[in-house]
Amino acid sequence: MGILANSVSICHFEVRGEYPAGDLFTWAGECLARHAFQPIEQSAEESSIGWVHLDDHQSSGFDTEAAFRRDHYLTFTLRRDVRRLPGPLVKAHVAEAEAAYLAANPNFRRVPKQKREELKEAVRLSLFARTLPSPATFDLLWDTRDGIVTITSLSPKVIELFEELFKKSFPGLRLVAIHPFARGERLLDEAGRELLQQANLAGSDAVLDLIASNRWIGTDFLLWLMYRTMNDSGEYRITQPGPAGQGDPYVAYLNDRLVLRGGSDEGVQKITVAGPQDHFSETYTALKTGKQIIEATLYLEKDDERWKTTLKGELFHFGAFRAPAVKIEKDDTTDPQSEREAVFFERMFLLETGIQLFDSLYTAFLTERLGDQWSSTLRIIQQWLEAEGAQEE
Repeated sequence: MGILANSVSICHFEVRGEYPAGDLFTWAGECLARHAFQPIEQSAEESSIGWVHLDDHQSSGFDTEAAFRRDHYLTFTLRRDVRRLPGPLVKAHVAEAEAAYLAANPNFRRVPKQKREELKEAVRLSLFARTLPSPATFDLLWDTRDGIVTITSLSPKVIELFEELFKKSFPGLRLVAIHPFARGERLLDEAGRELLQQANLAGSDAVLDLIASNRWIGTDFLLWLMYRTMNDSGEYRITQPGPAGQGDPYVAYLNDRLVLRGGSDEGVQKITVAGPQDHFSETYTALKTGKQIIEATLYLEKDDERWKTTLKGELFHFGAFRAPAVKIEKDDTTDPQSEREAVFFERMFLLETGIQLFDSLYTAFLTERLGDQWSSTLRIIQQWLEAEGAQEE
């Protein structure tokens, strides 16, 4: 699903590098045009990848800003077309080609190795020419105010494609993942960043090291939130900038589904607990035996609106991020272009509000986790788990 859908999986990146000296939007249009998608329906090419319009995946012209710019946003879509040939089909056609070659060359008992490769390639090209490519599209949203890029896929392979094509398309710039540690650095004040750095377990500034060495951030966050879900009102205050007002109240809680991970002699074990909160009882035993929550369904509510997502604790990826439905008032005089723009900006308002609520929640956790009171909080959580586990027994 694309960025305009009510439910979409997203992850965030920061744009780093040296920006162009001139107008960013003019430069971006030129960069996109150089790496625009090229269709392969009329060729025998196996695959093609490039940029197309956000709201029209058949269009890949970027000669006007209207094709990719919405106010301070850059919006475009990665399109990848791939022809896939079933293995048995290729094998059968290659066998036919080899049989025909041997029939035409009776002096050979077997097809020479080089000739076999030539026949196989000829068969593949022939089949490619008769096979339509399968398209796949993934949206990219670039907020030029803060340099944050939103990608609508959690697939490592797709993310790698985005990183490679973005770097190739925009010389001097690259995408860097906003993982839990990096998100904390963006949200905290100077004093908070210093405390976060003191808690940093990574031995370098490499992204993979910062993620792997600081998995405690995601697991502690989800444990803290589960405890507050089961023992607190779940009400918080907005502390991060965004569409909603500073200090406004909202509610955050876990429900429906938890995924826990733990090690054993047999290797890594995962447990999924599904159902409403009153079915979380088996979670207490799992946590007592050393398992950690690594994924959970998170709800965020403000006024009469609700956001829901599957939060991946290790990377802070947002699976199936569902925002309130877009509601646009229109009449017979509303033209399609105006309607599309209205839908886009309303969708951005709702999406950014949900992220603002999450960032405020995460800031509340980090403030407590990095403060002097965390040891006391952790002790209270452990006592609660012991008590709940005893009741279940």
